[in-house]
Amino acid sequence: MTDSNDKINHKAGYVALIGKPNVGKSTLMNAFLGQKLSIVTPKPQTTRHSIPGILSGDNYQMIFFDTPGLLIPRYKLQDKMLKSAQRAILESDVLLFLIEPHKKISDVVQSTFSQLVDTKKPLILAINKIDTIDKNTLLPIINDYSTKFNLAKIFPISALKKDGLEELKNGIIENLPEGLPFYPEDMITNHPEKFFVSEIIREQIFRNYGEEVPYSTTVVIEEFKERDGRKDFIRAHIIVEKNSQKGILIGKKGSALKKVGSLAREEIEQFLSRQVYLELFVKVREKWRQKDVLLKEFGY
Repeated sequence: MTDSNDKINHKAGYVALIGKPNVGKSTLMNAFLGQKLSIVTPKPQTTRHSIPGILSGDNYQMIFFDTPGLLIPRYKLQDKMLKSAQRAILESDVLLFLIEPHKKISDVVQSTFSQLVDTKKPLILAINKIDTIDKNTLLPIINDYSTKFNLAKIFPISALKKDGLEELKNGIIENLPEGLPFYPEDMITNHPEKFFVSEIIREQIFRNYGEEVPYSTTVVIEEFKERDGRKDFIRAHIIVEKNSQKGILIGKKGSALKKVGSLAREEIEQFLSRQVYLELFVKVREKWRQKDVLLKEFGY
C-alpha cells in the first residue's frame, strides 16, 4: 500500500466502462493506461471479463473496469458476460457510458440508460469514434442525449486517435469520491500474468479465424513456469465445441495453429518483457458455452 496519508484532496474510485459490443471500451482503457492491457479485435464481443486497469496521478487513482458489451444473452457464456458487466456497475463509483456517434438512440441504449440513472451514480457519456464523422453532426447528438438523460458530463472523443481524452479524464476525476489510493501507484492491474497470456492467445484466434470459431473458443493456461536462465514455459489448451472447429484451428499440417502460436508468443514476450516457450493444444469440450460446470472450470 502506498503511503498517502499526507496527500490532500486526493480522489480514488472505480469506473465502469459500459456500452454495446465493439464501441471502443477496450481501446479507451488501453489509451488511458498508455499500454495494451485489454485485447482488441475488429470482432464484437471480444471482451468476456471485467478487466481492471489502474490509472494513478498526483491527486487521483481511478480503477477502470473494461466490461463485456451489453447484449441480450443467447447462451450461458453470454449470460455470464452480462452479469460481469452488471457487477462492475454495482461496484463502481462512476459510470462511463460509451456510444458511437449515431443520432438514433437504440432500444438497448435507451433501456440501459434508464437502469443506470436509477443507480444514483454519476453517469458520464463519451461519444466515441468522432474521427469517423463530420464534426457538424455532433451537436444534435449531444443535445439529444443531454435533454433525454440526466448526465453528469458529455465528452466527444476518439479513443483510437486519443482525441479528447484529457478532458474526459478530468471529468471523471471531478466525479470520483475523495479517498486514498487503493493500490500502489506503479500498479496497472491486479489480475495475474497468466490471465493476460490466455487473453493474448484468444486475441490471435479472434484475429485469424472467421466468425464461428473464435466465439466457440476459450483458452486455459495449464502450465506457466518461470525458469532461471531459460525461456519461461507456457502450455495452453484451446477449447472448442466441435471436432470440425478443432480441424479448422489446427489447419493443414498444423499450419494455422503454428501461425497463431507464433503471433501470440511475440505478443506475450512483449507483454512480459521476457522470452517464452509456448505450446498450444486443441481440445474439444462439447457445448462448453452452455454448461455451468465447464464455464466455472474455465474461469467464467
